[in-house]
Amino acid sequence: MKRALISVYDKSGLEEFARGLMALDVELVASGGTATFLTKLGIPVTPVEEVTEVPELLGGRVKTLHPRIHAAILARQDRPDDQASLEEHEIEAFGLVCVNLYPFQDVVARRAVGEQDAVEMIDIGGPAMLRAAAKNFAHVAPVCRPERYPDVLTELRAKGELSLDTRRRLAAETFSVTSAYEAAIASWFGAAENFRESFMPVFAKEQELAYGENPHQAAAYYSEVGARRHLLSMVTQLHGRDLSFNNLNDLSAARLVAREFELPACVIVKHANPCGVAVAGSIEQAYQRALAADPLSAYGGVIVLNRPVSEALGERLAEQFVEVLFAPGYDPVALEKLKEKPATRILEDRERRLSNPGERDYRRVLGGLLVQERDWDVDDREGMQVICGEPDELAWGDLLFAWRVCKHVTSNAIVLARDLQTLGIGAGQMSRVDSVRIALEKAREHGHPTAGAVLASDAFFPFPDGPQLALGAGVTGTIQPGGSKRDAEVVEAVERAGATMVFTHRRHFRH
Repeated sequence: MKRALISVYDKSGLEEFARGLMALDVELVASGGTATFLTKLGIPVTPVEEVTEVPELLGGRVKTLHPRIHAAILARQDRPDDQASLEEHEIEAFGLVCVNLYPFQDVVARRAVGEQDAVEMIDIGGPAMLRAAAKNFAHVAPVCRPERYPDVLTELRAKGELSLDTRRRLAAETFSVTSAYEAAIASWFGAAENFRESFMPVFAKEQELAYGENPHQAAAYYSEVGARRHLLSMVTQLHGRDLSFNNLNDLSAARLVAREFELPACVIVKHANPCGVAVAGSIEQAYQRALAADPLSAYGGVIVLNRPVSEALGERLAEQFVEVLFAPGYDPVALEKLKEKPATRILEDRERRLSNPGERDYRRVLGGLLVQERDWDVDDREGMQVICGEPDELAWGDLLFAWRVCKHVTSNAIVLARDLQTLGIGAGQMSRVDSVRIALEKAREHGHPTAGAVLASDAFFPFPDGPQLALGAGVTGTIQPGGSKRDAEVVEAVERAGATMVFTHRRHFRH
């Protein structure tokens, strides 16, 4: 390692890295602001313009785009013809190229950024140098992240060079960085198109997970680059085992339900479906009622609360087997009590609202990807239609509560509720009438009277059989999208029972 080219926007860790290379007798060549930065620190450096014999052009837009730079990066040490070309033109090869790029994504994420300012943050020379070094990884080490500086120096000090495996890993990381950079630029240019011809989402690894859906499957959690918020942003794990794939899948489902409610609410999820949801005057009441909705299914579930955990609530939660507990804060005594359970993953949320309206919903399919807008909307009562009956304000409250929960249940989805508490949930059945039957059985199993309850269905009833089962159990109100060819038969059955039916004119399938 005799010569290194350095051109970085982010100067983090650069002084230590440059001094480390200098101590190893590596000649440093640097461009523009990087050369100025190192010179002020007293670190000997050769400016790029001395190598190219051409000054910076176009206000700094052109600095490193020159044959004397790229030939020095791309030359293969094991090719006599390459070495002869370098000697003929008096070019000395680089053994290391350290470059990080203009912060395009950070700039365009700011509010009211003009197009000209965004365009100026599109790096040209940086990706060109990195890609050249990565292509020639057999002879050149591309370093594109400050986090790699310590490891690179450690290996150079120990061995005097970087192994082929290290250079290959650095090349892989480089192409990941440059491809993500290009994808971000393409997304910015194509932002006006709802679904572009080429779809290039970019994700960055947040953390390794304990395991995947099953213990024999390795897994990791990635957040979408450019997203303002993600599942674990502003979240701190205070206690417990490492999170698993299923933990995060269930946590996402529970957080999406909880965001539907402003009042104190508790959501308990198992296998990505809510099994108990309640809204109440206090978070203690909300938890008690959500747990009572289906205590059997709640065992080993994910619990999301939208209010801090008090000492009294902490004691109750400590009595329950909980996989993941998520709340915006914990009383110190409650936290110590909860920490007595070594397995419980305790997460603290420092931002209550999980919302990213422009987010896409991705579903992996064989050899491809299904992409849709996420179902963020909260349905407006004003857009709904009372088809029969006259629900009072209490009934409306239950109908809207059940409808909001139903939106997050796997189709065919049925939710029975009363007094802002779920009584029984039927999920994921091939037949809607089977989902009704399961919801009713769940309510009976846990001693919840269904007289006066309401029912929500995520899609229309194709036949009257489902509503008739519910009406026979004393359900007095139903909310559903409507739109079936047999709507008239369904409505007639409800009217005969003297019950209420509301059409939302919008469905919420979740497969």
